[in-house]
Amino acid sequence: MGQGALITGAGDSVGRVIAEKMRARGDRVYICDIREDAVAETLAANPGMAGSVRSIADAASVAGMFRDVADKIGPLTTLVNCVGVAGPRAPVDELDDAEWRKTFDVNVHGILYTMQHSIPHMKQNGGGAIINFSTSSTRTRLPFRTAYVASKFALEGLTLNAARELGVFGIRCNAILPGIIDNDRMRRIIEQRAADQGVSTAELERDYLKYISTRSKVSMAELAETVLFLTSEAVPNITGELISVSGNLEWEE
Repeated sequence: MGQGALITGAGDSVGRVIAEKMRARGDRVYICDIREDAVAETLAANPGMAGSVRSIADAASVAGMFRDVADKIGPLTTLVNCVGVAGPRAPVDELDDAEWRKTFDVNVHGILYTMQHSIPHMKQNGGGAIINFSTSSTRTRLPFRTAYVASKFALEGLTLNAARELGVFGIRCNAILPGIIDNDRMRRIIEQRAADQGVSTAELERDYLKYISTRSKVSMAELAETVLFLTSEAVPNITGELISVSGNLEWEE
């Protein structure tokens, strides 16, 4: 029968790859995303997968989603939070209050809402696994991205403290810290910054990679395989960990 898994932010990119690999493993999978077209496309390509359009920053929307989750996939044992927003790019002293709060509403409060609804189900089902996606930028720091980095620090604190509380119930909580992901979003960023600086995309990409020990980007498949491992029965004692999947990102700007 497999696990009952909810993956947020799974309309495309890393979340979609995770959802598809979990489905292939035999799990009952439910996805959500704020983009209607992305959800529709992913569900159409994956018969048997369930999902809905949701903003996890909206507590009422999250509550409604969990009623649908119970109807569509039954008992929930796995929560994977891929959802997140980049937040504003600005100096600390010029951060806009509304943008700061919006970043925390998604990256922290939304994660809390999904966890609060998942945990009672996991307790009832004898355990489970929660995986929250943070960022390697909490280790390198990242100027002008304080809202993003601070919100991800808060996410990591939420994950680690929940691990202490929930271990006695057989619920594992870990965070994955990706580095530079080989996806459409990062390709767009590199293309735009290369254009802004008047250099080729290949040249700018080399500048990014020289600060990664393996000199390589992280594939979406590698992140998905990490999630499959952490949510498997093979590792019942991996909990309370911040796991970097970055090639050892040494520094960034």
